[in-house]
Amino acid sequence: MAASVRVMPNAAKRASSLLRTIQYTHPPSCPCHSNPGYHRRAPTPLSHTQNRGGRRYATPSNADLKEYAFEMAASSIRFGAGATQEVGMDLQNLGSKRVCVVTDQTVNQLDAMRQVRESLDREGINYKVYSDVRIEPKDSSIKDAIAWARPYEPDAFLAVGGGSVMDTAKLMNLYSSYPDADFLDFVNAPLGKGRPIDKPLRPLIAVPTTAGTGSETTGTAIFDLVSKRAKTGVAHRNLKPTLGICDPLNTRTMPAAVKASSGLDVLCHSLESWTAIPYTERTPRPTNPILRPAYQGANPISDIFSLNALKSTIKYLPRAVKDPEDFEAQSEMLLAATLAGVGFGNAGVHLCHGMSYPISGQNPGYKHAGYDIPNPLIPHGVSVAVSAPAVFRFTAPSNPERHLIAAEAFGVDISNAKAESAGEILAEALIKFLQDLGDQPNGLKDLGFGSEHIDALVEGTIPQARVLKLAPSLSTELQTEKEQLRALFENAMSY
Repeated sequence: MAASVRVMPNAAKRASSLLRTIQYTHPPSCPCHSNPGYHRRAPTPLSHTQNRGGRRYATPSNADLKEYAFEMAASSIRFGAGATQEVGMDLQNLGSKRVCVVTDQTVNQLDAMRQVRESLDREGINYKVYSDVRIEPKDSSIKDAIAWARPYEPDAFLAVGGGSVMDTAKLMNLYSSYPDADFLDFVNAPLGKGRPIDKPLRPLIAVPTTAGTGSETTGTAIFDLVSKRAKTGVAHRNLKPTLGICDPLNTRTMPAAVKASSGLDVLCHSLESWTAIPYTERTPRPTNPILRPAYQGANPISDIFSLNALKSTIKYLPRAVKDPEDFEAQSEMLLAATLAGVGFGNAGVHLCHGMSYPISGQNPGYKHAGYDIPNPLIPHGVSVAVSAPAVFRFTAPSNPERHLIAAEAFGVDISNAKAESAGEILAEALIKFLQDLGDQPNGLKDLGFGSEHIDALVEGTIPQARVLKLAPSLSTELQTEKEQLRALFENAMSY
C-alpha cells in the first residue's frame, strides 16, 4: 500500500519543514551534523571486489587528497507574483547605463517581456534587446550572441526566458568581460581548458519564464559543442546571476509539454544532487580556493534544498501539467526549480545529466510533441529523465538509505524495504511517475535510438568528467567505466 507523500501543506510552514529535514537527515548525534552513513565514510553493502575502482570509495594518497570543505554560492532570489515590474528599479539602483536584454523570439512576444519593457522605460533605462537566442543553444549560436554583445559594451545584462536564454546571457557576459579570450578557454575540461573566472563579471539579472533549469541561481551555462557531438559548457560560481526574479506570472504561458519537460529537469536535479557522492569523497582537493568547482558533491546544506525540491515536484508537477489554471501548482513548481537550483548548483548532478548530453546532441531526428519549433528536438528534461530508472538502479548500492528516502517521497511505503532492493524500488516509483505524467517516451527506443547507437552515446558521455566524477559507484578506470555506461544505455532503451 503506497503511503501519501509527506509535504508541508503551505509555504508558511516551510521554515519548520526545513528544520525537520535537518533533524531527520543530519541528526544531532552526529558530531558533524551529517548523516553518518553518507557524508562520512561508512560500511557498505558492496563487497571489496565489487567496489574496486568505484569513485566513492577511492583511497586517498598524498598526491590525490580528498576534499575537506564545501562552499555554498547562489544568486540573490526575489520571489513573488508581479516582481518583474521591479526590474527597472533594480537596474537603476545598480547605476546601469547600457543594458543588454537577452531573450528568444517566442518570449519576446509574451507578457514577461512586455512587463520588462514597461519597467525599463518607466525608469528611463537605456537598453537594447537581443532576441535571437536558440533553444538548446549550440556553440555557433552562443558565438553569434557574444559577437552581438561585445561592440554594444553593456554595463549590465538582463535575461528573460528559460534556461537557454539565461545560459546564453551568462556567456555573453563572460566573454564580453574577457574580450581577448579564446572560446574554449573557459569551457569545461577535457573539451575546453577549464580556465577559472578570476574576476567579477558585470551584473546579470535573470527572469525565468520556465520552471525547470534553476539557471537563475547557478554558475553553469550549457550548450552543444557541435564538432564533438557533445554538450558541454562553463561552470564557475562567478558566472551566476546577481539576482534572480522568480515571478509565477511569467510561467503561466508555458505549454503543457514544456511544463512537463522543465519539471522533469527539476526532478532529476533534485534526485542527482541528493544521491551524488558526499563532498568529502571528491578528489582532488583544490590547491587554491578559486579552483574549488561549483559542483562539489552532496553536503548538509544542499541536501535540504534538494530533498524539499524533490517532494514539491512530485506533488505539484502533475497538477501543473494537467491544469494550466492551477496557479498554486505553477507557483510551487517555480519555487521548486529555484530550490533545486541551489541544491544542484552546489552539490552537482551526475549520471542522468552526463548521459543526457549525447542523447540530445546525437538526436536521430526525434521531435517532441508540444514544442513549436522547426528543428528536431529532445527537450533537456526528457533527455535527462529517460535514463533515470536505469541510473538509480545502478547508484542505489552506494547508499540504499538515500535512495529509499527518495522512493518514500514518491509515496512508497519503505517501512519493510530491504537495502538491496532500494534501486528497484526507486526505479519503479520513477517509472510510474513518468507514465502517470503522460506523453513521455518509455525509453531511448521511443526517441529513435537503437543498439547501434550505444557506442556513440558512451563516447559522448565520457567527456562529461565534471558530472561523472560525482556519480556513485562509477569506475575511474576508463574501460570499466565504458562498460558500465554501455550497460546503463542498454537498460535505458525501454522500461
